[in-house]
Amino acid sequence: MERRTSWGSTTRASRVRLDAEHAWALVASARTGPQWYVDAAPFVFRGAVDRVALGRGRRWPVPDRPVLRPGDTAGFWRVLEAGPADDGHLLLLEAAVRAPGTVRLSTLVTPEGPRCCRVAQTVTFTPSGLLGRAYLLTDVPARETLMELVHRRVLRDLGRAAA
Repeated sequence: MERRTSWGSTTRASRVRLDAEHAWALVASARTGPQWYVDAAPFVFRGAVDRVALGRGRRWPVPDRPVLRPGDTAGFWRVLEAGPADDGHLLLLEAAVRAPGTVRLSTLVTPEGPRCCRVAQTVTFTPSGLLGRAYLLTDVPARETLMELVHRRVLRDLGRAAA
């Protein structure tokens, strides 16, 4: 697993023994039922924090179709991009949570030969105002933990499909 961290972003990337099209269909699935972008432990926790500490949080249902599309909402995410990109397929989500800035999660699935692909996930936080900049200073450990757990969840889901 490849790991990268900078001030505002954290990335995890792994090579997966699954063709890119199949991996994309699983990563961007919009079917009813468990979906990593809704029920991965860090997202469940974050939704609970928003609801308990700050009032009613977002809990949009998954759209129930083959894959997500731009404009969809699911969990507390808004889908900004979903589909072909220059080097594969990109899913770009923006969190509708109470934070002093913008939280985005991108997942890029790129082919690496027959029955193999690379799955790279990056979470970014773009601060807004002084509070956002202060939040950014304390955010790195939480972002590292979030990305590690979310990426492992995605790899587990893809591993089940490959088996």
